[in-house]
Amino acid sequence: MSAVERLWHGRGLGAVAARALLSPASALFGAVVGMRNRGFDRGHGVEPVVLPALSVGNLTVGGTGKTPMAAWFTQALQRAGARPAVVLRGYGDDEWRVHALLSPGAPVVTDRDRVRGIAMARAQHADCVVLDDGFQHRRAARVADVVLLSADSWDGAVRLLPIGPFREPLVALRRATVVVVTVKGASAQQVAATRAAIGAVAPNVPQAVVGLVPDRVHAVTAGSHLEDVGPSSHALAWLSGRSVLAISAIANPAPFEAGLRAAGAQVEGRRFADHHDFSSDEVAALVSAVPPHGVAVCTLKDAVKLAPRWPRAAVPLLYVSQTIVVHHGAEALDGAVQRVLSAREAADRITRPTAG
Repeated sequence: MSAVERLWHGRGLGAVAARALLSPASALFGAVVGMRNRGFDRGHGVEPVVLPALSVGNLTVGGTGKTPMAAWFTQALQRAGARPAVVLRGYGDDEWRVHALLSPGAPVVTDRDRVRGIAMARAQHADCVVLDDGFQHRRAARVADVVLLSADSWDGAVRLLPIGPFREPLVALRRATVVVVTVKGASAQQVAATRAAIGAVAPNVPQAVVGLVPDRVHAVTAGSHLEDVGPSSHALAWLSGRSVLAISAIANPAPFEAGLRAAGAQVEGRRFADHHDFSSDEVAALVSAVPPHGVAVCTLKDAVKLAPRWPRAAVPLLYVSQTIVVHHGAEALDGAVQRVLSAREAADRITRPTAG
């Protein structure tokens, strides 16, 4: 457990004392967030945008499955005949490349200014957008707000930064169109507790539950960009009995490693900070750390950074793909998609030249 994780979730005296010491900073953060939100609630600072937007966001810092869920909505809009773009701030060099791989044909625009990013998306012939991590970026108007909450991380405590991972209080879920509970390895009891907490503060907001399920392991062409990924892939059970060096630079690596163990792998973890940019020396150290006759396995988010630097003569590098399984609330997710499609059609009627 990292120092930040101990601060946020630890139950020892040190963690409790540290949270008490930092509680004034958390209270100040909450006051600033509340003041800002009250302004937006009154319509101050919200700007119209040139395309209908669906925001996929969360209340916490990372680890909820936001990128695959944003890709799910992008693909759903594509299947419905729309031309969506993904607009995101773009932390590091991983997020935009992952979206480009997950949603072929959809423009990916990175810009800290979401309003400007949406205008850039229209210039690339998009007719709607999916905002990755847009819930707190309220300046850009949107037609749907999808908010994710991880059942794996839910422990009943809602602590605002810096003493916890929450960007906003739980009551902020009231402004969501739908709340999605994401599940990686959480138990049914954890899911139920998360849903109950949501229902207590936002009883009128529809809920959905989706599983982020490890799907297959894919071999990466070492020394190449991930777009050149090799054709070799295996069912996750292929890892059973194998020694695996699990490499992760994500917000919550525990479910990733747990998924490999559940597949029967003997896992040794190497964890880095979220969005970490691997150096050549770190890659060399990782190659050396792979167990004899073992393999290195990472997430897709990490593979886009590791693949170009992974030596061709080294042990194999693989990444785990995920699939989204909707367990509950499919109609709520479809409703969010329909909001975008309806707004898109309305905008098309306004701009379409009239006959005669």
